[in-house]
Amino acid sequence: MKIKNEEKGTGKKKHKRKKWHPFVKGFLGCMLVLILLLGVGVFLAGGMLYGKLDYQEVDSLSDEPFKEEGVKNILLIGNDSRTDDESGRSDAMILVSISSKTNSIHLTSFLRDMYVDIPGHDGNRLNAAYAYGGPELLMETLEENFDIQVNRYMLVNFQAFANLIDAVGGIDLDVTNEEVQYINGYLVEYNQLEGRPEGTDYLDTSLSGNIHLNGPQALAYCRNRYIGTDFARTERQRKVIAAAVKKAPLALATNGSELIDGVMSNITTNLTSSEFSGLLLQAPAMMTYEMVQGSIPLEGTYSNATIRGMAVLEVDFEANKEYIQTEIYGK
Repeated sequence: MKIKNEEKGTGKKKHKRKKWHPFVKGFLGCMLVLILLLGVGVFLAGGMLYGKLDYQEVDSLSDEPFKEEGVKNILLIGNDSRTDDESGRSDAMILVSISSKTNSIHLTSFLRDMYVDIPGHDGNRLNAAYAYGGPELLMETLEENFDIQVNRYMLVNFQAFANLIDAVGGIDLDVTNEEVQYINGYLVEYNQLEGRPEGTDYLDTSLSGNIHLNGPQALAYCRNRYIGTDFARTERQRKVIAAAVKKAPLALATNGSELIDGVMSNITTNLTSSEFSGLLLQAPAMMTYEMVQGSIPLEGTYSNATIRGMAVLEVDFEANKEYIQTEIYGK
């Protein structure tokens, strides 16, 4: 599968906003890999896979189509819950758009701090929509602000990420010494959350270069927002994605049970069994599709602002709507 990074905008320098965020910011890489795993899942029984998921119907969307204008949209949502419910915060949101018309898969991340109109509520950060009304309101908010139809979602808790990396046997990445220090720093919080002994999985602080990372270490690597902006964090997540996807087919053949149990059981979705099976049937073709990665807001289409005491991103919505229609729908 060919991977392409989309860089669009006016070329203005990105604004850097250094701010400590909760542990959950490392979900984006996890969610990207989850949908890619559908591509190799064709080798497994669809019913067995679907049975591991937690199906939660959204009544208002049950009659809405999955595919429109040749595109299947799935909103992947990461939250900080360690259970299979929809509590917690949504601090990672990515729209997966599978187009049989353009033979491409677009992975479009939506930054949590964008100031948007939320139906039935005052304007707020994008991730407030999830806090107010779960996946249903979050999808409705994206539709209202960006004119894109989203009727299906997959909700992932953070444990799925560490499980995924461990199930493929860990990954090898080029890591700077500064990044090593932050990996250890974020592991402090992870170990506390998981009840693991202090110092578990810490890296040698003198290390740099090509390093083997296990699940918790890779998650800590993806969390880092101190080196660069949230956009830089996304780039780190993509490095993890590429490494994990490369190892996923072999892992399914040699360690399929751990991979399925550790990842699929941590997903909640309103995809029906037939829709899920359809994705599996489409998987061989999907593996040949071009993968295009991008983020919204586009570079040069936002500015930092303070609204009602909140540090937010003010967005040029028209420019971002045009990007979606052009890049995802090929208009």
